Amino acid sequence: MSDAPPTSPAPTSATPSGSGQTPCPPLHAEGTDSKGQRLLFDRSLIYPYAFRHSYAQRHADAGTPVDVLRELMDHKSIAMTQRYYTVSLKRKSEAVAKLSAHVLDQHGHPSPSSSTAYKMRSVAVPYGGCTEPSNVKAGGQACPIRFQCAGCGFYRPDPSYLPAIEHHINELRADRETALAMGAAEFVTTALTAQITAYQRVIDRMNTHLASLPTSERAQIEEASTVLRKARAGDNHTLLPLTTARPKDPR
Repeated sequence: MSDAPPTSPAPTSATPSGSGQTPCPPLHAEGTDSKGQRLLFDRSLIYPYAFRHSYAQRHADAGTPVDVLRELMDHKSIAMTQRYYTVSLKRKSEAVAKLSAHVLDQHGHPSPSSSTAYKMRSVAVPYGGCTEPSNVKAGGQACPIRFQCAGCGFYRPDPSYLPAIEHHINELRADRETALAMGAAEFVTTALTAQITAYQRVIDRMNTHLASLPTSERAQIEEASTVLRKARAGDNHTLLPLTTARPKDPR
């Protein structure tokens, strides 16, 4: 499906009077005129493709995986979908610099670092950053405990991972209900409950910390988080929580 914008945008005029339709309310743009009045939004910028583009861009900014968005957009080529995930190196560096001061450990305690150390000594895994040396060296593909981040001393989440952690907690709760319905052994449900508790502790402490910050700084952190989520989602490298290493062919 092509994502080329239409050649002729919708007309700028509002619904004419006497047409029997409710007129569209005024739309305001950013800024004001010389008299302090809010500027009107250019209605020529409103056309069907714009809604499609906004839909895709908001998914990308929220961190929706590129293969999922490709299906949602019905793109034939994943290269088309990846256009929505383009983040400059400068923006990534600025985002890392902002979030490196708000990193936590597995217990939800502050574990800030310099932006250089954060980039050099950690790797992105599904629910946070990882500083375990062998996993960092392998680009996040060699977790010794199979991505059970909540129980790892090398786990370093930052605010950009909040949606992923919350989603994972819901998955763990669903798994626990399934295990209970199956009559699974107690150690199975106990382990799931412990993971839920650990991740929830991280979220609670992170949200408490963010709530204590000035509104302007929270906005900056959310903007930086959006940049990093978008960059991670556009990465073709997919991490699975239960990835196992396959032995090499001896031949």
